Amino acid sequence: MEKSILIAIDGSFCSRKAMEYVAEMRLIVKSLHCTLINIQPKISDFILEDAKKTPQAKAALKRVTQKNQENSDGLLYESKNKMIGLGVDENRIKTVSKQQTMGIAKSILDYGNESLFDAIVLGKRGLSRLAETFIGSTTNSVLEHTGTIPVWSVAGEVKPSKILLAIDGSESALRTVDHVSFMMGDNPDSNITLLHITPRLRDYCSIEFDKKDEDISNLIYSGDKECIDSFYAHAANKFKDAGLRESQIKIKEVKSKLNIGKIIIKEAAEGDFNTLVIGRRGINRSFFMGSVSRYVLNNAKDCAVWLVP
Repeated sequence: MEKSILIAIDGSFCSRKAMEYVAEMRLIVKSLHCTLINIQPKISDFILEDAKKTPQAKAALKRVTQKNQENSDGLLYESKNKMIGLGVDENRIKTVSKQQTMGIAKSILDYGNESLFDAIVLGKRGLSRLAETFIGSTTNSVLEHTGTIPVWSVAGEVKPSKILLAIDGSESALRTVDHVSFMMGDNPDSNITLLHITPRLRDYCSIEFDKKDEDISNLIYSGDKECIDSFYAHAANKFKDAGLRESQIKIKEVKSKLNIGKIIIKEAAEGDFNTLVIGRRGINRSFFMGSVSRYVLNNAKDCAVWLVP
């Protein structure tokens, strides 16, 4: 089955690293097709208004629009050739240039939703001298406002090979399993580790309880174990249906002693994982950009983070 991803391009170092990551992922994700999208700089509202009043202003607007289009087309042409040089089949690369209306992030998300992409890929930070850029706020805005499309945030040098999937038994975690099994299906070289961090009482409530409340902690632990055991069974069936062998899937459980986000980053570094997969919200219904998701996204180095809404 074809997997279709949208890569945001702005000519920056970080967007190039995102392309390189996808080029490497083609060896892991079967039938991977990509579309490179560049969002043109926003034209000033003053210019747009003046263009309605005088022929000279209208001609100036036409020149600006044409120049933006030429720059965007040139960037996309270079980017496509870059990906071909990295080994991606030319027939699996498309390019799209869009005029910006309501902001870069919204333009990317609107096109992603309209075209039903399986994922959106961005560099974690962008910096370009020639055009409006993907600064941190733009990438964060795409991550925060995506409704249904997973977003892959690529930070630094990433050579994908091992995937760490942080799970907690929530509905959001089930969606991460769905996304990973779809992307990695029918690939005998995929290596996926499910990481479960057993919760503490403080992970559910910020109130400082006395030690005598150990019974509550035990209750949370037993409930978590029952939930996660059912989750493992569901995940195993998902991966099997996707054509992945049992030997390709590993499970690691870690007791929660630190901040959960810190544990995920620590496990990724120690296990040499280069792709982290996290859900938008956890079992305790904490919202995205809360402690765990924010920490992982802000602290992942030389790593790609897949956020699955």
